Amino acid sequence: MKNCPFQAPLAAFLLLLTTVFILLGSCKDSTSAIAETDQAVPKIDVQAELDKIEDMRDSFQKTVREKRYGDLGSFVTKDLISIGPGSEDWNAYRKLREQHGNKFRYDSIIMSPKETVILSDTMAYDFGVSRTFYTDETGTVHEMGDTFLVLLKKVNGEWKLYRELASSQVE
Repeated sequence: MKNCPFQAPLAAFLLLLTTVFILLGSCKDSTSAIAETDQAVPKIDVQAELDKIEDMRDSFQKTVREKRYGDLGSFVTKDLISIGPGSEDWNAYRKLREQHGNKFRYDSIIMSPKETVILSDTMAYDFGVSRTFYTDETGTVHEMGDTFLVLLKKVNGEWKLYRELASSQVE
């Protein structure tokens, strides 16, 4: 066969055309895989989740106010890690509780969130300040303040306290 002046460019063109069709086919498959992945991600109604967290916080405060201390476990995960404030007033409160066999519990707590963010369908964080009140053995009411940052985890559809870091420095 004689060398055709168009043979090499034609072969290159056919190779290029074949590559383009392969790439287009690959992109189509990737696009459909991405679309399927997007559909698998659950849609989050952020306001509804924020409302659930607010309801949980209100219920927690009410439980403390009503002195239903045995019910407080329903607000936390089984693997809760909590680091409380370390100021003199908080340490004095802990010492008083130890001396009296945990007799002195909070009378009430007022939580004032500054920021609550839904991170995913199962995780959120809550940042704010709280004021905690208790009455000692002489009838004196004490107020202790703290700043808190908590991670919340959704367990069986309910938000629960998963991690807590509190500081006696109130911002």
